[in-house]
Amino acid sequence: MVKRVRLWDFKFELAPGSKLPVFMQIVQKIIEEIQAGRLTPSSPMPSSRQLASNLAVNRKTVIMAYEELIAQGWLSSAARSQTFVSPNLPASPPHPAATNVRSHPLSTSTTVASAFVLPQDGVIHFSDGMPDTRLIPNNIIARAFRHSLLHADKNHCLTYGDPKGMYSLRSSITDMLNMERGLYVTPDNICIVRGSQMGIFLAARVLVQAGDHVVVEHLTYPPARDAFQSCGANILTVGLDEYGLKVDELEQLCQTTPIRAVYVTPHHQFPTTVTMTAERRLKLLMLAETYDFHIIEDDYDHEFHFTNHPILPLASNDKQKRVIYVGSLSKVLAPALRIGYLVTSSSLIERCSQEILLIDRQGNSVTEQTVSGLINSGELRHHIRKTFKIYSERRHSLENLINEHLTAYMDFRMPVGGLAFWVLLKKQNQMQSLLEKSKINKIGLLPAANFAMAQPAPAAFRLGFGNLDLNEIEEGIKRLKQALETSSDT
Repeated sequence: MVKRVRLWDFKFELAPGSKLPVFMQIVQKIIEEIQAGRLTPSSPMPSSRQLASNLAVNRKTVIMAYEELIAQGWLSSAARSQTFVSPNLPASPPHPAATNVRSHPLSTSTTVASAFVLPQDGVIHFSDGMPDTRLIPNNIIARAFRHSLLHADKNHCLTYGDPKGMYSLRSSITDMLNMERGLYVTPDNICIVRGSQMGIFLAARVLVQAGDHVVVEHLTYPPARDAFQSCGANILTVGLDEYGLKVDELEQLCQTTPIRAVYVTPHHQFPTTVTMTAERRLKLLMLAETYDFHIIEDDYDHEFHFTNHPILPLASNDKQKRVIYVGSLSKVLAPALRIGYLVTSSSLIERCSQEILLIDRQGNSVTEQTVSGLINSGELRHHIRKTFKIYSERRHSLENLINEHLTAYMDFRMPVGGLAFWVLLKKQNQMQSLLEKSKINKIGLLPAANFAMAQPAPAAFRLGFGNLDLNEIEEGIKRLKQALETSSDT
């Protein structure tokens, strides 16, 4: 058997409240994952120590489960105690494709709002959650690009190719999503796009026609809203609280209005950073099936979740194929590389590829081959681990500085993930004056008004820290305190 290296952690969740012994729950879950095709024949399993750590159980419990699975023929052991899925298992068939796809004419009456801020000299900009491009391993990326170019003829990456993207990259992302995020997909379920915004736009193009109703939260990502409007959608909103989208409010809306799609950022809600609870996630999926709508799940910074317990995407529990999953490598590599991905049924992916042919023919095959090499070599995962530690340190530094200097002016809840905080002013009528003073003090802030569907917006703002080092964060908080001290509450 050819030795295979496990690049990604295998993650799953045990059913809460189950009466089965824990080791039998693990046995059943692994059998289910093998039968569903998430674990393929001969694929390496995590060590008993690592799986025990991921599940927060005793290592002996995992060893018992592995021994039972080996006895039943599901797993096999090799030299140095490595455990693999049995190579003799039949491959599982792919999931059936979802239907219900619409075409539409182009809308010509949409005005797309600007949603970005260019850097300015001397200004400390608390971004919307941008990464620090100074952390990019330029030498490693340069070597990977050079390798791709030297082997361009062999890889066929200098000619016209598949508009869905290079197969090598789609295959690499498939492995990452199936192992790290609990999805059940093949390369035919993936379309490479130029960043998550293009993925959202393609989802809108293949789902929405003029007059359809699309739901977003009342505080949301403006470019996503604009993408739906550009396709002729009527935008409706539902409320949001510390537990995520208010699904009961959505249900009431569904009872009176036909909904075509719901756009959400459940992992780290944009802009408020809250994580949607498991109960609301399950109900949202149920509502999608009951009322026949799709969910566009924008998982824009999945890698930076700072609690020990991983939270899997909505798409990992999507039995009815109602979720279109949009992701990006912009936060872990660089926005300028323009690598994102859209994950859904093969029929919708084919529709997306037809739309790409109308826009740009295909993406940058050399870049795609390069990123595939970075994933397969383990360099991408190494970079994620390195930056995770750096961003975690910056996150705690920002928390401490706010607690030390700004609690008289604002409230906040420490986010479990992402590269930004959401803070609320204690004096609700101080926002306009603060924004004026922030310009004088050379700090950039993103107020809630930038993300609100209706005014007045709450007196809150998004405080991104990923793009700032520790000294810049400290200086930024110093300037923010000066702006707050001199701003009035008129």
